[in-house]
Amino acid sequence: MSQTSSPEAAAAAPSRRGKLLRGLLFVVVILLVAFAAWYFLLGRWAEDTDDAYVGGNQVQITPQITGTVVSIAADDGMKVEQGQLLVQLDPADTEVAMQQARANLASTVRQVRGLYRSAEGAQAELNARQVTVKRAREDFARRRDLAATGAISNEELAHARDELAAAEAAVAGSRESVERSRALIDDTVIATQPDVQAAAAQLRQAYLNNARAGIVAPVTGYVARRSVQVGQRVQPGAALMAVVPAEQMWVDANFKETQLRHMRLGQEVELRSDLYGSDVTYKGHITNLGLGTGSAFSLLPAQNASGNWIKIVQRVPVRITIDAKQLAEHPLRLGLSMKAEVNLHDQKGTVLPAEAVKGTVYGTQVYAKQLHDADALIHSIIQDNLPPSARAS
Repeated sequence: MSQTSSPEAAAAAPSRRGKLLRGLLFVVVILLVAFAAWYFLLGRWAEDTDDAYVGGNQVQITPQITGTVVSIAADDGMKVEQGQLLVQLDPADTEVAMQQARANLASTVRQVRGLYRSAEGAQAELNARQVTVKRAREDFARRRDLAATGAISNEELAHARDELAAAEAAVAGSRESVERSRALIDDTVIATQPDVQAAAAQLRQAYLNNARAGIVAPVTGYVARRSVQVGQRVQPGAALMAVVPAEQMWVDANFKETQLRHMRLGQEVELRSDLYGSDVTYKGHITNLGLGTGSAFSLLPAQNASGNWIKIVQRVPVRITIDAKQLAEHPLRLGLSMKAEVNLHDQKGTVLPAEAVKGTVYGTQVYAKQLHDADALIHSIIQDNLPPSARAS
């Protein structure tokens, strides 16, 4: 019985082995086909990296004048609105300077009013002396005719001539006085007279300094890196804290230079953060393909022309803008690590922007009101020190 079954078993073994090999070959072929299909349809049209981090604007809060901190109205993590007071400096010195500037402007306006009146008075005096010259000239002409007939003496004629010369000299002096007075006020009104303008500029500067004693938030955002303390003497430009606008964030993804071949501006990107894991996928698009590698813009760039050299694949920072609605729903923090995957199918974009940027990319209007209020105060002081007949209604 064992002799009969042994040849049958020996014949069946190669048959099973062949089936297994053919099955394995079929599976390998299927996998290769699937891989090829994935690569040509998807794989070669995507680049990804986990060397990506959240970036954003950090608006530095710095004083514009020297002063002592008397109060702090915001701390780390707090939300602040545009124009909200953050730090108050002692306003005593700036208020005194502003009061002096206000008084100086009022005094200057009144002095300039005197210049206008002086010019009017000089003109009136000139007119009177011109009348005197006319009368003296007529008197001299009559006496000259009488002297020719011998009716009056030559001495009396000489006196008339001297009176005419004195009157003409007085007219010349008055005319110079008029010109000198007019030179200070020509082609101006009181508000545009140079002395008034100079006093107004001093008041404007004093007003701005007083307003800048209250340091306000240029943008809406969240306070970070507060270092200022009450009682601290601060100087212009010193960093007191930062305000981070939550909606002004992006991702800087550092791709290898070999991955940039098919990247274009505007291509869609999928982003995932370690903070939220795979539960949240951000949608973004490429807005900037860096103009240099990270090493080129480092503090100490590599000196490849000296010493031994080893080729290292460089990385280029690619900026990716995130959808604002998703940022509001799932806020990010500066410096968080991200994973970015770029969809390369869209090849319509360019590598560099084709047109120059127009308008303002980032801006604030909180300081414009300070200058507007200063101008309103100057106008009010000038009007208050004009004569009632010259005041604007």
